[in-house]
Amino acid sequence: MTEARPAGAAPASLWERDDEIAGIARAVDALCADRSSSGHLLVLRGEAGVGKTALLAETRRIAEDRGCAVWSARGGETLRSVPFNVVRQLLQPALLSLLPEEAREYLGDWYDIAGPALGIAEPGDGPADPQHVCDGLVAAVSRLATRCYPLVLLVDDAHWADQETLRWLAAFTERLDRLSVLVVVARRPEEVGGDRGRHLDAIGEAAGPRVTSITTLTPASVAGLTRATLGEHADAAFCREVWAVTDGNPYDTVELLAKVRDKGLDPTEASAAELRPLNRAARGGGLVDRLEELGVEATRFAMAAAILGGVGISIDEASRLAVMGRDTAVRCAELLRTARILTEPDPAAVPAAEGDLEFVHPLIATAVYDSIPSSLRTAMHGIAAKIVTEAGKGLAAASRHLIQVHPEGDQELVEQLRGAAGEHLAVGAPDAARRCLERALAEPPDPDVHARVLYDLGCATLLTAPARTVEHLRTALAMPGLEGDLRIDAVYRLSQALLHNDQMEEAVRTVEAEANRLAPGPAKMRLRAVQFMWECVHAGEAISPNRSEQLAALAATCTGRDNAERALLILRGFDAVTRGENAEEVVEYCDRALVNGGLAPGLGWTDQVWGIELLMMLSSSYAYTDRLDRADTFFNEALRTYESAGWSGGHLALAHAYLGLGLRRRGKLKEAEESLRKSLRLAERVGRGLPLYWSATCNLVDVLLCRGHVDEAWEVAEECGFAPPYPSTIVLPDPRSVRGRLLLAVGRTAEGINELEEAEKAAAVRGHLNPVMVPWAVDLARALATEDPARAALLAGDVRRRAERFGTDTAIGEALRCAAALETGQRAVRLAHQAVTLLESSPSQYEHAAARIEYGILSRSVSELNRGLTLARTCGADGLVEQAERALGAR
Repeated sequence: MTEARPAGAAPASLWERDDEIAGIARAVDALCADRSSSGHLLVLRGEAGVGKTALLAETRRIAEDRGCAVWSARGGETLRSVPFNVVRQLLQPALLSLLPEEAREYLGDWYDIAGPALGIAEPGDGPADPQHVCDGLVAAVSRLATRCYPLVLLVDDAHWADQETLRWLAAFTERLDRLSVLVVVARRPEEVGGDRGRHLDAIGEAAGPRVTSITTLTPASVAGLTRATLGEHADAAFCREVWAVTDGNPYDTVELLAKVRDKGLDPTEASAAELRPLNRAARGGGLVDRLEELGVEATRFAMAAAILGGVGISIDEASRLAVMGRDTAVRCAELLRTARILTEPDPAAVPAAEGDLEFVHPLIATAVYDSIPSSLRTAMHGIAAKIVTEAGKGLAAASRHLIQVHPEGDQELVEQLRGAAGEHLAVGAPDAARRCLERALAEPPDPDVHARVLYDLGCATLLTAPARTVEHLRTALAMPGLEGDLRIDAVYRLSQALLHNDQMEEAVRTVEAEANRLAPGPAKMRLRAVQFMWECVHAGEAISPNRSEQLAALAATCTGRDNAERALLILRGFDAVTRGENAEEVVEYCDRALVNGGLAPGLGWTDQVWGIELLMMLSSSYAYTDRLDRADTFFNEALRTYESAGWSGGHLALAHAYLGLGLRRRGKLKEAEESLRKSLRLAERVGRGLPLYWSATCNLVDVLLCRGHVDEAWEVAEECGFAPPYPSTIVLPDPRSVRGRLLLAVGRTAEGINELEEAEKAAAVRGHLNPVMVPWAVDLARALATEDPARAALLAGDVRRRAERFGTDTAIGEALRCAAALETGQRAVRLAHQAVTLLESSPSQYEHAAARIEYGILSRSVSELNRGLTLARTCGADGLVEQAERALGAR
């Protein structure tokens, strides 16, 4: 680039940025050209002071010149712990333009979910699901973006944005192909750890090739900028030294040239030696020295502003923190503005109250904050917390200051931090709650409160950090302070954390030990039920000998008079269905656990006392005993409940997975696939490898195989890691059986047989003898029909005996289909006809369709083939459709 000033008399900070500006202009033009066009994401990466903020300001100018609405926000180094800080800034223009009733009407169902996070609605009574809050924010911004087209969103200093905002931004940028919005994000290239770093990386990946690295200025450009600022008489040696001193950093260059001009230096080689001392005054210790030259009061005011941080620093709050009158504060603010340390926020960029301030550059804010002696900084944070609280902003807003206060056993501070944690949980910010509670422990709390803080912390970290939860709850239970129902709940949550941490045996032993120390009563009964519940979901060898017998004996004493007894009845029913006991008895146990045909109070889908596992056992027991109407009622109720309650994490993923299971059992394969793909998308966000992820994957593979979409099933299995090792908790249907069938379907017969034999061994260890729930034997018998017909016949006979013991039409019909496949001649025809007769009266349309087609082929009946073809089309079983059409074509 030549030394000529950029076209159009651009600001000094935009020198040598022609290519970047042209790219931004093209993106804005593309946005404005077509309302239906896809959105765009641009990421500007560069070191501090390299000019990212200036490019965002130029983006605003270009966009507003073309009639765009522009919303902007900025992360802050001292504000990273403030949840939803940046997204609230970003949405202020839209939120301020709406009356409360307008916001509620416009956001609809998302108002109560996203509103608390945005500060425009009161939170609910319990903790909010972070994933659903994120989804609510995505929906809210999407609706507002449609209202405000063409819209440009600018996020500066994204490396300092809070975790909750980055989570939302990562999710929002994934959906830009369906929104006409331009998003421009500026960040430093430095590594950011933890979840914040993961979200930033996801944003970068979403941008793809539209990530621009901003470089420093060339010597020629610095020379041009120097002469444009100081005059054309600036000599070459002086200009070279300006570049050498600043390393071409635009911010440092502009600041240095301003100081040269203020000092009246002649821009010649003779003055070049004074440039380095002047440059040191722009950052770090040099800036602090320059600040102190303005006087003690100005220094104290600047420190107060740095403690308060953010955009729109209130002069009134800063004056209180600096312990000075308003007139003195106004004078100090003016001194700091003149010295280019503070400035007034750009009202076009961020709405701010009259008189509010911000630092000229984040580098200055960091230098001032770091210059405050640690003891003074701690004390100022304590005062700031009081100021924020007294201003009515709430404990959550004050918490970033509270966590900085020096620990000294202040019990009022402990309670404030607990209150702040509750506020954070209520808006869907569990990590912020965790920070508050960890700080409360450092105070430390009094002995009678200590265990409760640990309990609160365990609840806050239950799903995000199970290993840490285990530590907290174990410590809490070893201390005085947790009594009665609270202690029982702590034991239950500890067992949940152990389960999530893949410590199944310890989970069982923990509740068993606590139950043993209790006298007979509801608490003991509850823990016994929890113990059996974890054993029921364990996929390995039984932890307790004679578990089923113990459960059966205990359930025999239950009448369903309270939820502990109802839980035991559900567990007895589920254990019985896995073992292949009589289906009518299974249904009787399950029915006795209901109240007027529905879930009892306290056993609802969102109730935390028992959790989702128990109700999924109840619903799946109905599904596998052919009571699909009842199963569908509960599966759909779960889905509606979680959607209306704003739970879009693991609970909603499981609800979709089990709804898919129910639809598959009914034979509605297209609808099942749709629900299971939703489940898998949700489970992917929660985390791979978890039981809910296995549930979604296993059921989807099963449905795709039923549909005849073998290649798709294999792709899903490969992409999702549907292969050994399997999870330690059971998954329905049995994943080994499903994978064995998949391997057979893709022609890997030997591997498929091996997998099914492993399924046989695992089922024997657990006593899982239900041939419908763990269907390895049917597929293994068919696979061995040619190479080992004797063993195949034994397997088929065993399947039939077990099916008849279980007693459902579906189970017996499937056993007869298997037997028919191994026979020939009229015996095969008779068995196939028996299968059709039974499956015709079962609710499983897919199995009925398959039986019809098989019977039509064996009996050479065109009418049976046509009936089977019609059923197969209704089910969405494309593989069966092709089979029937081939058979008809051969007639």
